[in-house]
This record gives sequence, C-alpha cells and structure tokens, in this order.
Amino acid sequence: MAGRRGNNEGSVYQRSQDGRWLGVATIGYDANGKPIRKSVSGTSRQAVVQKLKKLQRQVDEGLPAPDTAITVEQLLIRWYEDVLRHQVSITASDNYRSVAKNHIVPTLGRRKLADLTPAEVDRLLSKKLDSGLSTSSVRRIRSVLAQAIDQGVRWGMVNRNVATLARAPRMVRQEGRTLTPEQARSFLAVLDGHRHQALYALMLSTGLRRGEVLGLMWKDFDPKSGVMKVRRQLKREGGALIAADTKTKSSRRSVNIPEQMTPLIMEQKKFQEADRRYLGAAWVSSGFIFTTKLGTPIEPRNLLREFKGLCHEAGLGDWHLHELRHSAASLMLANGVKLQVVSEVLGHSSIRMTADVYGHILDPDREAAAAVMDSVLWGEE
Repeated sequence: MAGRRGNNEGSVYQRSQDGRWLGVATIGYDANGKPIRKSVSGTSRQAVVQKLKKLQRQVDEGLPAPDTAITVEQLLIRWYEDVLRHQVSITASDNYRSVAKNHIVPTLGRRKLADLTPAEVDRLLSKKLDSGLSTSSVRRIRSVLAQAIDQGVRWGMVNRNVATLARAPRMVRQEGRTLTPEQARSFLAVLDGHRHQALYALMLSTGLRRGEVLGLMWKDFDPKSGVMKVRRQLKREGGALIAADTKTKSSRRSVNIPEQMTPLIMEQKKFQEADRRYLGAAWVSSGFIFTTKLGTPIEPRNLLREFKGLCHEAGLGDWHLHELRHSAASLMLANGVKLQVVSEVLGHSSIRMTADVYGHILDPDREAAAAVMDSVLWGEE
C-alpha cells in the first residue's frame, strides 16, 4: 500500500506482508549517471518520513549517507583487518581484539551501527562496572569502541561517534606503594655482589621501566658523562622476545644516572667477559647491557620472579618490579627534585600525568608556598 508523498520525503510505502513502512530516497548519482538510492524503514509512516528528511539534510550538507546495514561486529572486524593490525604491535592489536570479542560484541555486536546510541554505550559501560571490572578496563572498552567507530566515520558508514559522546567512568588513581629510604637501602644491601645488582639499582635510582632497562645496550651508555640513552624496550610479542621502540615518543629520552651507578654498570661488563671466556663460541654477543649467562636477552617474567625473592630476602615482603619505578619518583620528589624534572626522567607524556600520580608527595611544598605568602602579605615589615 503506497502512501502520499510530501516534499523531500522520497518514496514512502507500507509493506503488505508485515505492515512495516519503507522509504527510498535518491542521494546522488554514480559515475555513469545512474541514481544512487538509499532505503530506510520504520514501524510508522512518520518515523520513515523523519529518517528520509534527516538523510536528505545530510546529503545537502555534503555528509556521506550512513551505511544502515553494517553492524557493530562487522565494523570491528573490518577495522581490525584493514587498519588496526597494520598500525600497532601484535600484542596491542591482540589486546584490542580480545576487548572487542569479550566485552563489546556479546552486547552490541548485532546492533546496527547507524542506530547505535550514546545511551546504549553508557549502559554497556555501567553493566561492566557493576560486574566488577576495574575502571581502567571499562575505560579501555570505551576506547576500543570509540576508535573503531571513528574509523567508521572516516569510511562514511556513520556520521557521528556515539562512543565519544558516552561518558567514560571517572578514574580514581590509587596511590602506589613506595620504598622508604631505609627500605631502599636494605634492598640495595641484599644486592651487593649479585649478578643483577646494577639492573635493580638502576631501576630504583632512575625509575626506568622493566622493558626499558632490559632493552639498554652498551652503545646507549656514556660512562664519562654518566648519561644513559633510553631508545627501546624489550618485550615478548608473538611468542618471541623483541627490542621494540619505547612506549611513547616522550619515553625516548636521555637519563643522567647517579655517580654510584657507573662503576656498578661497568661491573656488568666483567660478568659478561667472564661468561664469554667460559662459553667461548657458544656465547651470544647481543649488545645488551643486561643479559643471561649465555649473552641472550633476559626474559622479563624471570626477572620478576627473581626480584620477588630478593625482596623477601631483604625482609620487605611481597613487592612488584613497577614499584621500584614508583619509589624512584616518590623519593626524588620528596627530596626536592622539581616535578618537571621527575616527569622528564620518567618519560611521562606530560607533567600532568606525573602530578596526578605523585602530587600528594608535594604537600609539604604547597604548605611552604602558603607560609611564604603569609610572610609576604601579612608578615611584619
């Protein structure tokens, strides 16, 4: 049954078999001059007319007509196959795909991309939080969906990114543990003479990440100036250990090491020279500062197990390697090193990131600033 057509309504009619209303509009012409038509559907004539008018406005404004057939799952698959896996590491792309498969597709996968709303994304995020997922994990879900839909916008499948319109859950930063100066010295004492003494001491004194310290090579170190160049990170990817670029552009940096560190690092050369003499042709010359007895890169997971054992030996209990980085930053700030300098040493992308994590350590400085203004503005002349 056909309905009467008004201005800019295209062709609107009701399908006899199920009573559903359909609408067809011409949105342009192809290279051969043939009209390009787009169809919409709805439960009422009014709903279809509104969709056609919206479609016409988008065409008039030069926006591409959305692809009303593609689903969220189809978009995620195309985004991964055609774009994502060529832009990020294997580890990162696998993580993105896992987030999509386990958290987005089961709920929103069958939803038409063009019909997806910010409210539906908010509902998904809320349910994930209620299920016990951490805030960071839920924010990750939103980020993956937003990046996929952004690609859909670029491809003309949809005209807005509803995931960016949805609200990300508020991130509450947890203050990480930090070694006290006394605990740090106890840990260093246990390391005396240990094969990896320089490695752990370097992490504690400079805040280098595990992958960064394992990725250091002899060509990165200048013993005369005491400067260590951080250029790469060692990580496991696709079942193999690889030396990849640092985490971010700001992570690529030069770090001045404490004077006490230089002889410890040079002692590392003696370990390697002894291993080379013992193994002969079997020794691998990899160029890394910290290696196994075979000269090969150190497996990051093995380092973590060794570190935990050393912490218990020092009477510190159970600690994680990343807490050496946190301790380094906290101890620097607590002893007067400027926030901007600490941010640069850590390789943070912005000083704000450093302030968000370690700002509580600066309370005495803020109190001192208030005391200065007390004296300047209300003190005796």
